[in-house]
Amino acid sequence: MFSRRVLAHRVSITMEAAFCVEAVQEALAKHGRPEIFNTDQGSQFTSLEFTDVLLDAKIAISMDGKGAWRDNVFVERLWRTVKYEEVYLRAYDSVSEARASIAKYLAFYNQGRPHSSLDGRTPDEAYFGTQAMVMAA
Repeated sequence: MFSRRVLAHRVSITMEAAFCVEAVQEALAKHGRPEIFNTDQGSQFTSLEFTDVLLDAKIAISMDGKGAWRDNVFVERLWRTVKYEEVYLRAYDSVSEARASIAKYLAFYNQGRPHSSLDGRTPDEAYFGTQAMVMAA
């Protein structure tokens, strides 16, 4: 089941592994351990610092092949949408302004933006509706 809901996000202005390590540790604490974690082959994701977090949690690591955007198509499509509907339309004066504006957009994306792939529902409607159905069963 895919709801297209963005569970969490962060904005970084560097390609450092520490940022990604913090983000994945937060995701694991909030959402639990997935069986498989998929990334591209960026240096921050191939670093020992990052891969050790996944291996220590006994999470299988899947890395996209070079130029294999289809391997992570949902995230690639999300970031295309964020860029065209938010980032490219703004001239941010600072990193903090970019972070705040992107956060506001992602709240809209989850709560107010209907998706044709979700039969006109928002990601929140699809995500929380599915959760409620599972809990009722």
